[in-house]
Amino acid sequence: MIASVLALSRTDCKVLRITDAYSIHRVVYSLFPKKDGVSREFLYADKGGSFLERTILILSESEPVMPEYGELRSKRINESFLQHSLYGFEVIVNPVRRDNKSGAIVPVRGKDELCQWFTKKAPTFGFTVNPELLTVGDTDVLQFKKDGHSVTLGKAKFTGKLEVTDRDLFIATFKHGLGKAKGFGFGLLQIVPLTKASIDA
Repeated sequence: MIASVLALSRTDCKVLRITDAYSIHRVVYSLFPKKDGVSREFLYADKGGSFLERTILILSESEPVMPEYGELRSKRINESFLQHSLYGFEVIVNPVRRDNKSGAIVPVRGKDELCQWFTKKAPTFGFTVNPELLTVGDTDVLQFKKDGHSVTLGKAKFTGKLEVTDRDLFIATFKHGLGKAKGFGFGLLQIVPLTKASIDA
């Protein structure tokens, strides 16, 4: 896997016409020319930034092409990085669930409900989280137009500490992302290894 950082200046953003989530999607996708029969092989997270610069994190199977605008820095991730047991993490997700009565996909709302939802879902991603150390923020919606249609996606950022319970599943989650709407900047699990002492702190 390859981790990349795309830094865009204020001028770059103007030239690239970055105005919403879909324009970020368009810029990131331009770094990975479409291959026949090959599905999307990358994840990204818009980290925002200052008035002068915007930063986008990217995780991909293959090397992104060098962009015409912006500065791109990439490095290959060592396999040992995914062999730790404890990690600090941050992830932006599109939190949804299936309604038991209607069967419809509905958004999860409210900080308590969101924390419960993520804690319950975590084992399906190969790890557990301590609910007392889990925080949720940036609860908002992304709205943009795609192919002439309005799209609205719920958003929440989870931060905390995780413990790996299923290594293969955890690695698959890291590589392929978690949750819905991964093509629009959701699901990239940003992690940093921790020691046992730090996860208890």
